[in-house]
Amino acid sequence: MSTNNYLLECMDSLSLQKKRESLIQDLSFQNAPISIYDMEETTLDNALEDLDTYGLFSDKKVIIVRNLEVLKQDDYPDSFQHLFAYLKNPNPDNLFIIEGNKFNNTLKVTKELKKNCEVLEISFDPIQIIQDELKGYKIASSTIRYLNDVCLGDITKISNECAKLKNYKMDTKEITKEDIDELVIPKLGDSKDLTFAFTRALAMREKKEALEKYRELLSYQIEPLSIIGLLASQIRIIYQVKILEKQRLNDASIASKLGEKSDYRIKKTRELTRLYSEEELLSLMQKLAEMDLMIKTNDVDGNSLIEMFILNI
Repeated sequence: MSTNNYLLECMDSLSLQKKRESLIQDLSFQNAPISIYDMEETTLDNALEDLDTYGLFSDKKVIIVRNLEVLKQDDYPDSFQHLFAYLKNPNPDNLFIIEGNKFNNTLKVTKELKKNCEVLEISFDPIQIIQDELKGYKIASSTIRYLNDVCLGDITKISNECAKLKNYKMDTKEITKEDIDELVIPKLGDSKDLTFAFTRALAMREKKEALEKYRELLSYQIEPLSIIGLLASQIRIIYQVKILEKQRLNDASIASKLGEKSDYRIKKTRELTRLYSEEELLSLMQKLAEMDLMIKTNDVDGNSLIEMFILNI
């Protein structure tokens, strides 16, 4: 196994970043150009082409692939075969890093990756990180736990908020729960995930949950018109995918036809197509268009309009 192939597993982006930077430094690739390929935004073939070509300005290169776990091997058999062939015979001038939250160890892809890469599972303890960040400051254990809860265990946010708190209490060197309430903005979940959960609740006709998710979206300071736009976009792609499913196309083929950079959105959308008929989807798109027009041309409360839409779905 080549030490130039690495698989990094971690749920926190800052911890991943620190480990990546340490790896690049330790292996003397700090002066090499770095290319990052996110599989939710580009294709695996682009990364493979970079791995197979020599750099113009440097012999060494760092190639990073993120979110590889969203791709199915059956949808891209040639690309994965190419990837496995490279891992078995890598270019010694390349440092190849595959990053992900958590890989499914039951999949053949994961087994092949872990057989041909050095696996680094990066663990982190947010409580310990807060203690380290606030060393030299007086802070109760309960306040440390409270700060972690407010930050949802997000190491990146914890690091940023600790820096603010230290600067704010530089004179007294003591941090209280009241200081956190005054200075730290609570972390919200991912708005993309929340939008999908909202759409799914609507699709399942779970009106109470849909209303809860809608009100959560409002906490992101998203305007009613924007929420209608998000809904219309999701309903539209559900309709398009439902039509293309009749052709027995896989996720990758549907993504290609719809101009999506990744098939991840298609994969998630297919979870919803069975919940609607084509006629229902067309009707929903019409209702959303009418709501959009009403808000833009009349003095109506957009929030009330959307809540009525949810209750009548």
